[in-house]
Amino acid sequence: FACLAWSHSETRLLYVAEKSRPKRQPLCPWDVPGAAWLAAEDEDEEVTDQAVPQGKQFVYHEDWGEALSTRSVPVLCVLDLEGLSLSVLEGVPEHLSPGQALWSPDDHGVVFVGWWHKPFRLGLNACSNRRSGIFHLDLASGCCGEHWGPVGCPGCPWDADPLLPTELLSAENGSVCSPRLSPDGQRLLYLEGIVGGPHRQCLRLNMVSWASRAPGMAVPPSQCSAPFAAFAGLYTEVLPPRCWAADSRRAVLGTPQRSRTVSPGDGTARGVTHTPHGSPEGCWELLTLQWDLLVATCSAPHHPPSLVVAMLPPAGQELPLGWVPVEDTPTVPGVTWKTLTVQPPCSGLSPAVQRDSGGTLAVLLAPQVMPMLARGGPHAVFDARWRPSMAALCQLGFAVLLVNYRGSLGFGQASINSLLSRVGEQDVADTQLAVEQALHREPLDPHRLALLAGSHGAFIALHLLTREPERYQACALRSPVSNLPALLGTSDIPDWRYTSLGLPYSFERVPRAEELATMLLRSPISQAAQVQTPVLLCVGAQDRRVSPMQALELYRVLQARGVPARLLWYPEGGHALAGVETEASVFKNCAHWLLQHLGQ
Repeated sequence: FACLAWSHSETRLLYVAEKSRPKRQPLCPWDVPGAAWLAAEDEDEEVTDQAVPQGKQFVYHEDWGEALSTRSVPVLCVLDLEGLSLSVLEGVPEHLSPGQALWSPDDHGVVFVGWWHKPFRLGLNACSNRRSGIFHLDLASGCCGEHWGPVGCPGCPWDADPLLPTELLSAENGSVCSPRLSPDGQRLLYLEGIVGGPHRQCLRLNMVSWASRAPGMAVPPSQCSAPFAAFAGLYTEVLPPRCWAADSRRAVLGTPQRSRTVSPGDGTARGVTHTPHGSPEGCWELLTLQWDLLVATCSAPHHPPSLVVAMLPPAGQELPLGWVPVEDTPTVPGVTWKTLTVQPPCSGLSPAVQRDSGGTLAVLLAPQVMPMLARGGPHAVFDARWRPSMAALCQLGFAVLLVNYRGSLGFGQASINSLLSRVGEQDVADTQLAVEQALHREPLDPHRLALLAGSHGAFIALHLLTREPERYQACALRSPVSNLPALLGTSDIPDWRYTSLGLPYSFERVPRAEELATMLLRSPISQAAQVQTPVLLCVGAQDRRVSPMQALELYRVLQARGVPARLLWYPEGGHALAGVETEASVFKNCAHWLLQHLGQ
């Protein structure tokens, strides 16, 4: 939701805040039904007025899920620096949660993203499939329509005006984010995906003419990942705050492309131009583009991020870019890496789907003893960026295999869709094949293998432990998914449980017995009796995406069967187990667990 935007006159500041809620007063043992709240003599009368009415102290208030548990009802606020006043903008429909706001070209209105929160909120973090729209709020009238033609906002005094222009600038049933206004104020650029389906997807780059409100598509989604040299689509979660060139005809952004992240430039001719840095490998991220000065970072698995700048040439002359290092960082000694391409068999896929869904790419960091790292998502990507923990594992003597199974971002929408209904099968088989290919191609010890994974990656790792109980000598998991049906009532994204099995989801849906049985059969917990490998489990007590009870249930099963297991419970940790102290503890314990059980 966050935003912080200056008006063009630089006299007002637009931002998002959480709507205040009356404070809950402490209960007293002598409280009786119907009695008024007892206030201390020196209690401020204003605080008393804001107290929760009796009988409503424990009413449940929804929030936006994982990493957004303190976000429920965001509001748009304006700080007027000339008048020294602060105001909350009125006119936003009650069924929308506003955010990512910016000023309209004339400062007479505000453009914002509005997320539907009816009938209830689903988790928003890392989900680009939630219904939302780009809205324009006219500050002069306070009107924010959400329909085309003569229909305005519910209850709006202008509703009867047949000439009322639409205030919804995007599609009525889309999922949008990152509105960015061109320097000349004539074009509005934003990202759009479909509602429902995979929680991450290939996005469209859409553009709206501000004067005519005419929509258009700047970059369409890519369905097919072949050939490997082709542009595979846009997958970025957010556009840079400043991404427009000074000519208002081009935009620059970064996006994963298979195992890399690159920066394509977009022009009015709907053309895409890659702007690589001169190296065929690595990860590039655009920080900002101001007055045609590009500021970016570049990194690789053995190279921490370096800051670079370049001037954007005139249209049609973008390549090559002359990058100038501002702050370079040395490479880490003893770490080498390469990208491995693995082509899985069709395994039940039609030839067309098999061709379009692409192959599996893996990034291998040397040296010799190999833990395989399975990432979460499942719709995410291991690109060739700097990851301190992976470099540290290499320093400890491990080779690290990062697997992008089919369904990963950066390979086309067909690759993402190929995983639906095949979760627990295709992703596990692809990862297993990547391990076998790495052992075949590289000088690695097949008798000293370990698994290190989180979230959906831990789901894959547990499946591997049940399929080949004697192959892996150690396993360390973060926020593991082990029991799919149990997540229906505990996760902030219950819709994904249905989508992953190829089933449609609706807010009214309740689980059926046969669906629960299918989910359980796909769950590692159903085969946990096969696990022989020592397992370390790390969970956050505040995880809203994957309940820590998943790990506790698995831990008890392993303990009962005499399998070496250890559970680390972080009271303030969320799904990502973020924070300096938590991250350090997780890495230290995982590394020690692997070293201990691999005999090092």
